[in-house]
Amino acid sequence: MTVSITDVAEATGVSASTVSRALRGRSGVSEEMRARIVAAAAELGYTASRSASSLASGRTYTIGVVVPYVGRWFFGTVLDAAEKVFSAAGYDVLLYNLGSPEARKRFFTKLPIRKRVDAVLSLLIPDPEEAAALCSLGVPLATTVGGARPGFTVVGIDDRGGAESAVRHLVNLGHRRIGMISGASEPLHWTTPLDRRQGYLDVLADAGIEPDTALEADGGYTVEGGERAMTELLALRHPPTAVFAQSDEMAMGALRALRRHRLRVPEDVSVVGFDDHELSEVVGLTTVAQPVAAQGREAARLLLARLEGPNAVSPRPVEMPIRFILRETTAPPHTGRQR
Repeated sequence: MTVSITDVAEATGVSASTVSRALRGRSGVSEEMRARIVAAAAELGYTASRSASSLASGRTYTIGVVVPYVGRWFFGTVLDAAEKVFSAAGYDVLLYNLGSPEARKRFFTKLPIRKRVDAVLSLLIPDPEEAAALCSLGVPLATTVGGARPGFTVVGIDDRGGAESAVRHLVNLGHRRIGMISGASEPLHWTTPLDRRQGYLDVLADAGIEPDTALEADGGYTVEGGERAMTELLALRHPPTAVFAQSDEMAMGALRALRRHRLRVPEDVSVVGFDDHELSEVVGLTTVAQPVAAQGREAARLLLARLEGPNAVSPRPVEMPIRFILRETTAPPHTGRQR
């Protein structure tokens, strides 16, 4: 027969809650009594179950993860890294993929996550009402996208600064007509495309280059979208001599479009990305590297730390380091194409 926590409690003459506290190393149990309980549990062959631990602690031992696009490289990498940290600590992951406006509205209307999780890692930018709904859960919250917001532990990067380093590199090479492939911020309220666009505009202004909205194209943060956007830019009467893509996936799509149009990179058009995707080195892409997996691990670690100290105040936003990586897709413009 399976030995229960009640069996251990009866053998030691204490309550089941005392047995639970003793076996989990919690306070409120003398060392002498703890030793007796541990010995009795070992003799009886008792193994604590997840359900029993949940009953004793009031926890579900489950972390909710809310993600807009689970199939995208960035979100998948963050999720994988965070899940490994949660799993090592004995927690399961309950995943909600909110890739459509309908799914997102349904989730925040019904909040099916309530009372089912001990904490939430949100990989999307909630609007004020959505943020309030998550805060109403009364559990620790964390994110790896966007800036600081009340109630959330934030782990991220300097998107604006990263974009500035990418575009400044192109300006320093001598490019004056610099296109940008971006991703729309709606309907998922992303601040990332806005911050990276601002970095692009700031460098153009510093260099005395008049911005031209015709040189901006939406690539939707996908390879296919990047290819479409690059094709649009090439159709201009005066196409760009260099392109800053707000993600490496869009940059790879741009490279595919340039190859299809028999244009050489970087001799005809320079391309720089952002992220340092796992395939970026394979294609020789110049890019801004961000530690994607490390952000997931750090956010998970901080969430677990808040669970152990539930009265602790959310830590200040954690900014992870980024770095510019020079590879083979950028070079000075041809004299005849410089404008």
